Amino acid sequence: MCSTADTMALVRAALQRMILFLPLAVRQMSRPDRLIRACEVQQVVAAGEIIEDYPEDLRGHSCLILGRGSEGRPVHVVCAPKDEYLAIITAYVPDPSEWNDAFRVRRRS
Repeated sequence: MCSTADTMALVRAALQRMILFLPLAVRQMSRPDRLIRACEVQQVVAAGEIIEDYPEDLRGHSCLILGRGSEGRPVHVVCAPKDEYLAIITAYVPDPSEWNDAFRVRRRS
């Protein structure tokens, strides 16, 4: 099992090779109410922190990264490092009603 630091190293190494935006990511990023640019996703992955790790994900080991996008807004990116590329599964602006004030911990319903 990888540590968070090991996972982050894999993610950032894959980021340097190539980025593949999966259809869900493109749909979420294209929503007019919260348009997220590809360069913001790159910025979040490059400088953000892993807040959830999913080593048993059916798509392969993935993680949720929190970072800051345009004008400092919080952005969540779910990604999976592969040997040839970094798969961006989804990217979205977190809903304050679903996350704590720092957008690091999910609120319990």
